[in-house]
Amino acid sequence: MSSSNSGFNERTVRFIYLLTFIFLVLSGFGQMPIFKRYYIADIPGFGWLAQFYVTHAIHYIFASVLIGLSCYVVLDHILDREKDRRITKTGYAKSVMLIGLMGTGGFMVYKNISGVFFPHNMIIALDIVHLGLCMILMFYSFYTVIAKKSWVRHPINDILQKME
Repeated sequence: MSSSNSGFNERTVRFIYLLTFIFLVLSGFGQMPIFKRYYIADIPGFGWLAQFYVTHAIHYIFASVLIGLSCYVVLDHILDREKDRRITKTGYAKSVMLIGLMGTGGFMVYKNISGVFFPHNMIIALDIVHLGLCMILMFYSFYTVIAKKSWVRHPINDILQKME
């Protein structure tokens, strides 16, 4: 994900992405009353999951972190002088899902601005598409972890493996 010249190393970027992903999923599902309904919020330390405005603010904060991290990774990839990385099919698939999530999320943020009106059917469609993309990304991410598929491939590593 990141070259050795950059400010963040690949492990740091992965950790920030994982932490962001976890909090986005938790706070996103917290927008629905499932944590209170199924008594998960009654577990000590998880009470915040049942508070709509808290999960809403956390979701916005971590969505901003995800957008910033995505911009960093894209710019780092574009400006990589050594060109030692290639995006895999997995990387392209996850990128499309993330772009879709950011797009639908952006429309939902815009919809929440005072004075902005969206038709009810559009709001429902945005919610369903956003939730669907989240679920697809979540399950696809589990699959890629189990199958050990990466976002990027380092061609030099392929050459070294062939030489062994």
